[in-house]
Amino acid sequence: MTSIHSDSVPSAVPFNHLLGSDQFRFARLEIEGIDNEPVFAINAPGQREEEICLFHNSVPSGDAYMEQLAERIQAGIKNHSPLPIVRFADGEYAFYSGSLKCNGLYQQAESVAAIKAAFPAHVEALRYLAESGVIAPLVFPGNTRERIGLSALFRKKDGKDWAIRFLQFLANNHIKLTQTNYIPFYCVYSYLSSNRFAQAVDGKTVCIVNSDFNAEACAAWFERAGSHPKLVHVPIPDSYVATQWDSMREEVFRNVPGNPDCFMVGAGVGALQVCVDVAQRFSAPAIDSGHILNVMNDLERKSQGPRLYTFRR
Repeated sequence: MTSIHSDSVPSAVPFNHLLGSDQFRFARLEIEGIDNEPVFAINAPGQREEEICLFHNSVPSGDAYMEQLAERIQAGIKNHSPLPIVRFADGEYAFYSGSLKCNGLYQQAESVAAIKAAFPAHVEALRYLAESGVIAPLVFPGNTRERIGLSALFRKKDGKDWAIRFLQFLANNHIKLTQTNYIPFYCVYSYLSSNRFAQAVDGKTVCIVNSDFNAEACAAWFERAGSHPKLVHVPIPDSYVATQWDSMREEVFRNVPGNPDCFMVGAGVGALQVCVDVAQRFSAPAIDSGHILNVMNDLERKSQGPRLYTFRR
């Protein structure tokens, strides 16, 4: 197994000004029971760098982040309190850079003009998320390389500074990552694929907001972990939720049966607004579940293969 030694872990100092704090560091995200080797065996070796994540200095380990996330979700389910949890990676970073490169696995935006028209609503949702929820961006050495010289002048977009651009977008809108609102991207995948999540929703009503729903496959996925939630589905389109959510919202709300205990959302870049709005409206955790929903629906191919932090020893 290839390892990344502590002396090769970069510093977060160069972009502390964007974080609004000097209380962050890079460290390896180690989570008990997780085995990423099956993913590395398939994907490019360079992906191993994604195990090095941004940590707040108050959080000692990946397991501590997992405990923090689990406790908040369990409390949200028990108390029926709003808790949106949203991940951000390449698609979101392209979107907030005003780039149609956000149209990767799914169609996220019709045009650059549509992206920019959506910015005010997204910023409002981001502010609520920062105040009352969990922001889970993918920040690792490979997407935080600041540009100098000609590459900075011409702003070539090759992904090496996508996270920097996202952090700049947050800073421009006075949104800061903190000890309480930030968690590493892959912690969400790890928690959702764990027995702890399965047990947290056992006997509860879980509303799946997504374009796909195979009731039998989803029930079997939970049953393998000894869990039997009541699964309900609210359909949304498989494209342009990020730019058209405002016109979809009320119909989605009307289709939600009763008062679910938890929401699992699959909406691409649109997951931000969907999670924030359903969490507020129905006073429950709303988790941006993306790839995990594809796995639950036996549609892993829609994720173009397996993802890190979803395999257990």
